[in-house]
Amino acid sequence: MSPAWRRLTAGMLLVSLLTLTRTPLAVLNDAAVSSATLDALPRCLRWRPVGICLWLVCGYSCTVKTSIKVQNHVPDAYVNVTTGAAGGSMSPGDASGSIEGRYEGGYPRRGRDHQTFRDADLFGHPLSAASFAGVSGITGGLLCLPRSIPTLPYFRSTLDALVWRSLVPIESLYPAALIPGLREIGQFPVNTWGSVYPRTGRVLQQEEPKAGAVIAQRVGDIVTRFYQPHVYYPLDMYKLSDSGMRYWGPGSLVEMDDQTGDWQMLYPTVDNACEVFGRNDSVSLSSWSDGRKSDDGEYQFNLWRPYQCCKVKGIFIGSIGGW
Repeated sequence: MSPAWRRLTAGMLLVSLLTLTRTPLAVLNDAAVSSATLDALPRCLRWRPVGICLWLVCGYSCTVKTSIKVQNHVPDAYVNVTTGAAGGSMSPGDASGSIEGRYEGGYPRRGRDHQTFRDADLFGHPLSAASFAGVSGITGGLLCLPRSIPTLPYFRSTLDALVWRSLVPIESLYPAALIPGLREIGQFPVNTWGSVYPRTGRVLQQEEPKAGAVIAQRVGDIVTRFYQPHVYYPLDMYKLSDSGMRYWGPGSLVEMDDQTGDWQMLYPTVDNACEVFGRNDSVSLSSWSDGRKSDDGEYQFNLWRPYQCCKVKGIFIGSIGGW
């Protein structure tokens, strides 16, 4: 990333933090998001021991101590996906974004652009580390806590409009955007919800809930990587050691890989379990989208990501097991 791009990114992020609020975009408020997250805790946490950590402790003499290394998923972030008038979307020729350009007879225009273009925002999960630890029932330094900054706007598509709306078509230069079958959310060519690339707001998908899921996956793909050609704050900028714990992160989010992240729908349907997007329902009597279509074109998802951690007991020597 060039120095000029870094300055542009930092400046626009500063503007977002100082001048923009989250409230108008939130389908569920922070309390509702936290409550839905806690309801899914038994099925999304997936806690398990994976190894041990070795620590050097020195006084008059040096000894080696150990602590258990554990892995569990934590709610890192949640994503709001908005469609049509709710998200302020417009066709490429309607640069003014006028009411007439988005409405017909008082209702959102149901043209091709309304169905395919979406805005999205990703925020640090509002559930604090202390609250997460308090309700998990796991104590004694045996729980990995959320690593994101609560409610911080890590990504807002309105600030990333140049790339998100393809005004600067840099995303179309990636091989995955040019070659069918690369980075597909599903099993290409048998079943696919859509492609991760190009990571813009336009999706060709007949089922709106799946289109919302594809957008959420794209945003998660951006924020879990460094030096992407977007305006955002990397989600993976966590400390290796914090609150007496040492952490190992899952790395970049990869579609169809639950070892990098799972999703939980929050709106319009509240799920009490987590899953990866892309389930093959092509030969099923029902679709994943059944009962999930939003009347207002808004969709909201939790992003749960796995971390490994162990309690700090001295100078870190190494670990056995896990990542």
